[in-house]
Amino acid sequence: MTASPLSRRTFLRGSALAAGAVAAGGALSACGSSGSGSGSGSGLAYWDWYVTQAPWVDGEISRFQKAHAGVTVKKTTQVSAKYADLVALAYRSGSTPDVFMVPQSPGLAEQVDRGWLLPLDQWATASWQSRFPAGTFIEGANVFGGKVYSAPLKGSAPQYQLYIHNGVFRTAGLTNPDGSVKTPTTWDEVSAAADAITRKSGGKTYGFGFGNGDNMGLMAWWLDLFVRGAGAPGGAPSGSGTGLDLRVGRWTYASDRSYADFLDLMVQWKQRGYFYPDSLSLSDEAARAFFERGRFGMTVGGVWNQPEWTQHRFTDYSLVTLPSPGATPKAFYYADPVGTGAFAAVSARTKHPQQAFQWVDALTSPAAGRRWVQDLNGVSVYPADNAPAGIDSKPFAAFVAMTAQELTGPVPVIRNPDLAGVAPQAPKSDIGDLVTGVYTGQIKDLQSALSSLAGEKEQLLSTAVAAVAKGGKKAAMTDYVFADWDPTRPYTTAKA
Repeated sequence: MTASPLSRRTFLRGSALAAGAVAAGGALSACGSSGSGSGSGSGLAYWDWYVTQAPWVDGEISRFQKAHAGVTVKKTTQVSAKYADLVALAYRSGSTPDVFMVPQSPGLAEQVDRGWLLPLDQWATASWQSRFPAGTFIEGANVFGGKVYSAPLKGSAPQYQLYIHNGVFRTAGLTNPDGSVKTPTTWDEVSAAADAITRKSGGKTYGFGFGNGDNMGLMAWWLDLFVRGAGAPGGAPSGSGTGLDLRVGRWTYASDRSYADFLDLMVQWKQRGYFYPDSLSLSDEAARAFFERGRFGMTVGGVWNQPEWTQHRFTDYSLVTLPSPGATPKAFYYADPVGTGAFAAVSARTKHPQQAFQWVDALTSPAAGRRWVQDLNGVSVYPADNAPAGIDSKPFAAFVAMTAQELTGPVPVIRNPDLAGVAPQAPKSDIGDLVTGVYTGQIKDLQSALSSLAGEKEQLLSTAVAAVAKGGKKAAMTDYVFADWDPTRPYTTAKA
């Protein structure tokens, strides 16, 4: 999710210098501030991993500083793949930012337990909370022990889409009688489109392409997008990052044939020459540029691609989500308040707590949410911000409309807040590594590999649940089972 309108070389060089400064216990901001550890003036050190969204952040900083005389925000944009490690390292070295985007690991509950975060209740009053949609502040999601620790900006929408280069499709003759692009929505239609593009171009253009050279786990995106419509509601990362099939509370990589069926299809695509040959070594940034230039006709990604393409005046593309084996998806993406309920938090070590909260307040305000949408970054947590009025981009309007393809799903931590403390270790290699191994041909026994990974992840979760239970909390593996859940229908709050 680190699509960048900047030179990646310049960005990585700056981030490497910042990381070195952490290790040395030195300054960690784009402007050379030593952050909250120094207590210097009323400057706030702020960290995120936003690159394509950087113009939005910069605009919010400018507005905030004009409204709060004497307070400055000094931003550091870190490499997303290293962000969690850099935050942990900053706490160990005493050079924490005052405000930061919440890392995905460790979980928010563990960050609270470690004493990283400042409770916001002094300012996050009931009146302040009421500006957010009902159900925003949830015990076990962004509230712990009755105290608020974070607030959301982003709303929930289908995470991945299949992006289609309209010009490539037209050249391949993939059009309807009225001249519009024939958008594929089924696995067979996607395969047929890739075949037509590759064959009719004489090898100059490919059906598919991606960039996995940054080791972002991007291959899991393809699996997640295609298996959901086939009926696997856990997908790959899932709403809260687990991949569990919550109907049974297990990883069903081996028992749900959707996974093997898609991976077999992906291998066929590669064998037929549909993929851009250097996809594994391309950076994500280069892959976006190659798609923009028509080197391949389809790629998998998210809405974070759109701001950069818009800046380059490239808008001749379409997007679909949940391509399925049949005409109707059998599972969907599921809204997860745990995944969207945390955005920005305040360090417990800040020397400027009130100003830090004011910055969080500004970042998560309805006005900032409207600009978030208008800048094509994603949907806002505030439904009114997502109205079609003010959205001039046809592709982005299509993305916003996809929120209709996302349902309310079961969330274990809402049913049992004690699960917030469950923090399973990551497996040695996860589903993205498995997909890459299948793609390269290194994994020969697919069923065994799927079964082994599912078993390992289940054991890691079981161990983490047992650790929480041993500490006196009520936690069990059965808390992850919602036997009455129909993945084709919303799971109601009453059931959750």
